[in-house]
Amino acid sequence: MKTSSIEDLCTQKGVRMTGQRRIIAQVLDRAFDHPDVEELYRRSVAIDENISIATVYRTVKLLEEFNIIERHDFRDGRSRYEPAPEDHHDHLIDLKSGKVIEFTSIEIEKLQVEIARKLGFKLVDHRLELYGIPLVSDSDGEEAE
Repeated sequence: MKTSSIEDLCTQKGVRMTGQRRIIAQVLDRAFDHPDVEELYRRSVAIDENISIATVYRTVKLLEEFNIIERHDFRDGRSRYEPAPEDHHDHLIDLKSGKVIEFTSIEIEKLQVEIARKLGFKLVDHRLELYGIPLVSDSDGEEAE
């Protein structure tokens, strides 16, 4: 089995890795869709049927405490997870499908720093989540909601 970056971070931070934690870490590393605990459990149990949902919850909590993964609450009532990013990115959430799109924008980053400065602050961290519905083209090729 290939060692995941989450596993590497766990080793660097002194987190003891059991076989089941390794599987959960690998599932998280392979995920491109910000899965919740239920989805992590489904994917993990497909690899090792002895993994319990409690183990997934405990592992996610531990990885979050060590800043190895990030938790997001995208207004759908579920906590969703991704490996803590090396490079900053923001999220656009499609309210119809639930799809999460990661993006970066130099313009937005500059604007946030400028707003904080104008209000008398030095920006040290932020999280931006945009929520939207897809624009649909009508028969004339015009954008409609």
